[in-house]
Amino acid sequence: MPYFTTSDGTDIYYTDQGEGQPVLLSHGWPLSSDAWQVEVKLLADNGYRAIAHDRRGHGRSSKTYTGNDMDTYARDLAELIEHLDLQNLVVVGHSTGGGEVVRYAAQHGVGRVVKVITAGAVPPIMVKSDSNPDGLPIEVFDGIRAGVLKDASQFYIELTEAFFGANREGSSVSEGAKRDFWRQGMLVNLAAAYDCVKAFSETDFTEDLKALDVPIFVAQGDDDQIVPIGDAALKTIELVKDGTLKVYPGAPHGIYGDYQAELDQDILAFIKK
Repeated sequence: MPYFTTSDGTDIYYTDQGEGQPVLLSHGWPLSSDAWQVEVKLLADNGYRAIAHDRRGHGRSSKTYTGNDMDTYARDLAELIEHLDLQNLVVVGHSTGGGEVVRYAAQHGVGRVVKVITAGAVPPIMVKSDSNPDGLPIEVFDGIRAGVLKDASQFYIELTEAFFGANREGSSVSEGAKRDFWRQGMLVNLAAAYDCVKAFSETDFTEDLKALDVPIFVAQGDDDQIVPIGDAALKTIELVKDGTLKVYPGAPHGIYGDYQAELDQDILAFIKK
């Protein structure tokens, strides 16, 4: 299995499949690169080089106690991309990963990144404050931290209901998909899982979005129960210079089923455009 060691000694696992223009995919919390398996194969099958990494603390990467913050995540990504010498790069991020690729592209990726794609991403900022009155109250994120501390295994099981919209009438999400979410979640060490909640909820990406000088495709389901679309995609599209917004009616936060099939084709189309 390929690993890369960052400048602070953290081992980052990544998968690298296919040949052609590179497309790097960044996963959400508390998942791993396994969340992108379908997309990695799809991209490789369509003539692209698909790379997906496990964020520090997640998956098969080092179980970190420090550096579980967005600036370090973006730096890790920059070091991996430099190590692989990726040029003409497309970056794709879901949820927390959307924040990671936006910060990377804005602060490290100038000259390398040619397109950005986000799905259900956390930018501009999730938490409510005086400057962001429409955000979610800090108590929501305190509840996530408390759930992880008390019983992470049970918390991840219960989180799958809202994540995939399994609590909605007519949901077709499989038991297998929910169990795979739990499996990936259980690979995160507790400190990394806990600290990442602050990273994805309190990091302000407003200036990163404004700084992007490449096209960005902003995708989100309008029934996202994890990252409310009104605080995320609908605000993001107003901040970027060259953005394309697509809202998927009835789609949840988790990329699955009909939403996944449509999003994947939209990703291919946007890259080719």
